[in-house]
Amino acid sequence: MAVARVLAGLAGAGLALSLPACRPRPSESAAPVAAPVGRPSAWELVYEREVAGNLDLYVIPAGGGPERRLTDHPAGDMLGRWSPDGRTVVFSSERSGNWQLWEVPGEGGSPRRLRTNAAREFQSDPSPDGRQIAFLSNLEGPECLFVMDRGTGAARRLVRHGDQSILGNPHWSPDGKLITFSSNWRLGHQIYVVDPATGEERRISGLTSGGCEPRFSRDGRKVVYVSRGHLRPTSRLVEHDLEKGDEKALVSWPALNYDPVYSPDGSELAFASNITGDWVIYRQRLADGQAWRVTFGPGAARAPDYRP
Repeated sequence: MAVARVLAGLAGAGLALSLPACRPRPSESAAPVAAPVGRPSAWELVYEREVAGNLDLYVIPAGGGPERRLTDHPAGDMLGRWSPDGRTVVFSSERSGNWQLWEVPGEGGSPRRLRTNAAREFQSDPSPDGRQIAFLSNLEGPECLFVMDRGTGAARRLVRHGDQSILGNPHWSPDGKLITFSSNWRLGHQIYVVDPATGEERRISGLTSGGCEPRFSRDGRKVVYVSRGHLRPTSRLVEHDLEKGDEKALVSWPALNYDPVYSPDGSELAFASNITGDWVIYRQRLADGQAWRVTFGPGAARAPDYRP
């Protein structure tokens, strides 16, 4: 299923106004920049790729090499996140007719459905201990952030903003004490953190900059997110220090740069960029900014996640 069809379906569900700030249109592009190919790495990345109009999950060595297809279905499969033990990938799929949560073995196999209802449920993230999954759902009407207990299957609402609010990309801190997410509640897309035990939340992004697609650093002290403003032709990947409030740009290529995630040891960042005109996965070493291209071939590649 084409990305355009995915966006159209979400727009029909009431996401048209704010989704482009966090999911740019595939046609948007920027001038190319050189990035060396490959660098030795013991990690693997799962990511989504659209090939011939079909959106599926793929796995590739982070240092580059042959990719293998993890899901194969006419409906859209996207936004894969590894389980803490690296054995499975939790993802969002429309194969049941509406977006729902699924899980597939990391080495391949038959996906299984994690929840069954008529709601739109997607953008999931397993907790560090593997016992819970954070995800977005409109089960109660407005889009809300839920947490599901994997043992019992019971889910509880953690965050509800306005009736028309759009939330995005929940991600657990390494100690499981916070979840970061984005929301367009009142102020346009902003970055928040919430305590899953108490529900206490706070905004961490600046009022004038905003952001989306947040991910915690491996030590839990920082959050990286996409800073774009209102549909600007470029975006930056910005790191926010939770204690000091300081921010710095990690990636500021003259392009749309999205989907950041820290490597398991915190030494580098994987992300997607359309710097060449196509959406491609890159890795960038944080110590000196050296970047390497990971994915090649036809089709937009987005939303990488490192295997633990």
